[in-house]
Amino acid sequence: MLVLVSFAVAIWLTMDLIMGGPLSEFDEFVAERIGPWQVGDDNPIVYGICWTITQIGGQRALILIVMAGLIGYLCWTRRTLQPLVRTVVALLLLTITVYAFKYGLGRTAPAFPGGSFLYRDGQSYPSGHTANAVLMWGLATWLAVYYGLPARVQRLFATLFVVSPIASAVTMLLLNFHWVTDLVTGAAVGLILLWVVHVVFDGPLGRWTGIPDARADRTPKSSVPA
Repeated sequence: MLVLVSFAVAIWLTMDLIMGGPLSEFDEFVAERIGPWQVGDDNPIVYGICWTITQIGGQRALILIVMAGLIGYLCWTRRTLQPLVRTVVALLLLTITVYAFKYGLGRTAPAFPGGSFLYRDGQSYPSGHTANAVLMWGLATWLAVYYGLPARVQRLFATLFVVSPIASAVTMLLLNFHWVTDLVTGAAVGLILLWVVHVVFDGPLGRWTGIPDARADRTPKSSVPA
C-alpha cells in the first residue's frame, strides 16, 4: 500500500511541477516564508549544525561508510556476497532514477534568482539526499532483519530509516536548499526503489544470480515491524 501511495505521490507532484499547478505555488509560498528567516546566515554555528544534519542524514558518502561496515560484516560472517550486490544495485538504481529526474526536468532551487523554473541547469527536483536516506537506511534495516542481527541493531537502523530522512529534509528546507515537493518526491522515490530492490532479490531474479545467500544464524527474531 505504501509503495502504491509513493507511486501516486511521485506522479502527482511531477505532473503538478510540469504544469505549474497549485503545489508548485505552495512551494513558492513556503520558500517566501522561510527565506526571510535566514537560518544560519548570521550565525555560522547554526548553519554548521543544520548543514551537518543534512550530510549525516542523506549524504551518500557518509552513509556508505556505515553501510560498508554492515556489508563487510554480513559478507564475512554469512559467507555471501548478496548484501554487497544488493547495495550496488540499489545505488545504481538511485543514481539513474534521481539524475534522470534532475536532468530531465531541470528544476531550479529556491536560491535561484526568480524562484522555481524548469531550466537546463536546474537540479533541485527531487531531493537526492532524501531519496538516498530513505533507500540506504531502509536497505540497512532490511539487511539487519533479513540476516537476523541482534534486536538492538535492527532497532538502530530502523530508527535511522525514519529519523534521518526527516531530519535531513527539515534542515534542507530551513536552509532553503530545496522546495517542499522536492523533499516529498525524494522520499517517495526512495521507497519505490527500496521496493524494487526487494522484489528483484526476493524473487526468481535473485536466485538466478547464483550468488550463495546463507541466511544462517537467523536466531534473533525481528524487532522491526514489517
